Amino acid sequence: MKSYRDLEIYKTSYDLAVKIHNASLKLPQYELYEEGSQMRRSSKGVPGCIVEGYGRRKYRQEFIKFLTYAHASCDETIFHLNLVKDTHQDMASLFEPFIKPYEDLSTKIHKFIEYVDKHWNKL
Repeated sequence: MKSYRDLEIYKTSYDLAVKIHNASLKLPQYELYEEGSQMRRSSKGVPGCIVEGYGRRKYRQEFIKFLTYAHASCDETIFHLNLVKDTHQDMASLFEPFIKPYEDLSTKIHKFIEYVDKHWNKL
């Protein structure tokens, strides 16, 4: 692992954040700066925290702390996706397809945190 760019969780989270950003811009005007902004920030927080944690990987607890923040941002994004899906039924088909990939990503981040915790000195 030479870079955070080699991590599957980074690649996936970055790709999803770009897609969420673009999809959120299709929300009604009044939601662009409310729910849309929250969704964009939480989705971009996932790869951002992975990058920051990787930069601090020399320190096990710092690495785990930022991976935990990434995990929390991932789960927050799932919340926002569900909320938009349920409050804007006419747009559910736009946001619902992101829920399962974020749930899968959440699981992968959790497993990576466990891996780092057990094998930190081998990274």
